[in-house]
Amino acid sequence: MESITFTTLGELIKVKREEQNLSISELGRLTEISKGVISKIESGETKRPQLRTLKPIAEVLQIPFVKFVEPYMEMCQNVDVLFDLVSEAIDMNNEFIVSKLAKKILESPLEDTYIALERLFNLTSSIADNEMKLVFYKSIVTYARQHGIPIYIAKGLFQRYQIESKNMKCLEESFKTGEELLHYTDFLSNNEKINIYYQMAFQAHDMELYDRCIELGKNGHAEDTSRNEIKERIALAICNSFFRIGNFSEMETHIQMYEKLGYRFIIERAKYLRAIILSKTGSYHEAIPVLQECINEATKNNRIHRVNELLEALLKINAIDYIHQIIEREESNFAFEFNNVYNFSELGKYYKCKGAFLVAQGIFDEGINAYLQSIMYYAKINASDEILNCAIEINDHHCEMNKDMNLGLLKKMKKVYNMVKNG
Repeated sequence: MESITFTTLGELIKVKREEQNLSISELGRLTEISKGVISKIESGETKRPQLRTLKPIAEVLQIPFVKFVEPYMEMCQNVDVLFDLVSEAIDMNNEFIVSKLAKKILESPLEDTYIALERLFNLTSSIADNEMKLVFYKSIVTYARQHGIPIYIAKGLFQRYQIESKNMKCLEESFKTGEELLHYTDFLSNNEKINIYYQMAFQAHDMELYDRCIELGKNGHAEDTSRNEIKERIALAICNSFFRIGNFSEMETHIQMYEKLGYRFIIERAKYLRAIILSKTGSYHEAIPVLQECINEATKNNRIHRVNELLEALLKINAIDYIHQIIEREESNFAFEFNNVYNFSELGKYYKCKGAFLVAQGIFDEGINAYLQSIMYYAKINASDEILNCAIEINDHHCEMNKDMNLGLLKKMKKVYNMVKNG
């Protein structure tokens, strides 16, 4: 009976019902579907019962629901009917069935390919669930890619990227989607093109792909002739990227260029940017007072970054007392509720630095707890290399000081491990 097709759907239900010694009335009571409706389905009088009707019958008779739907849609050639089925499958949140129905619609010889693609694409605007939207976008992109329809590759990839890039634990996967989309920017509107360049530049920065951030940011600037805040934030990301790769001359050149262009985000941060150039080029005693000024002027959202730069400079000159002061006073000022990749990365960096410092000062248990906090922040962005480095340092500190890992620490490590594992 497993291979029964749509024309014998009623027979399948009847046979399964009789195998379980259920009368039509009993099946109706268990499913809350009238016996008249069930009788008409079994007799074949109802040619196309609704999926909502079939679902409870499948559950009671323990028939895999897909066994109803697959033959159902295989026999159906009417595209409007298939769209009705899609709507029902969406309501049931069944991604597998939705995917198969989308494929069936796109392959239908009774519908123009472009019309079918556009209808599916437009349907997504009425769907609230992003995972369900992704099913449609993936189906559209796959079909368009196989049949050489670049405009729908672009449209589908653009929407996929908008959804996927918001998941901080899937940065690499979503960035690959963006990279493919860049081959189809000619099929995007100018605003969409600018949007994708800017979004990917920010994402590249978060992923520490700094050369790529610079390239993508400049591509966006080349397309964007307006004055806006995002454009200036991209300029800041470009300057930060030059800083991260150690190209301080280019960093200074771009600071000057953006100052001349009147970019407020750069003008307001020029002192800080030049302070970190001083620090990174070894002028610690010049950099430290300026960095402290910058911390005093900081907002909650950018304070953590400035604190990390100051700590790094202080560690270079071994300013122990000053570092203690920073650690004691600064954590209450961090914006822990500000959820983005860069902020979580900087919080992870801070607590790792704090952990190493405290252990070196003989404040061992507090230092190890700081390492655990670091791991938890890195776990929020799936920074596996940083998590591993923290775990290695925890182990190395225990070995160096001939300390056993106590049960409390092991439990905390297990808790952190489970958090990382479960995402």
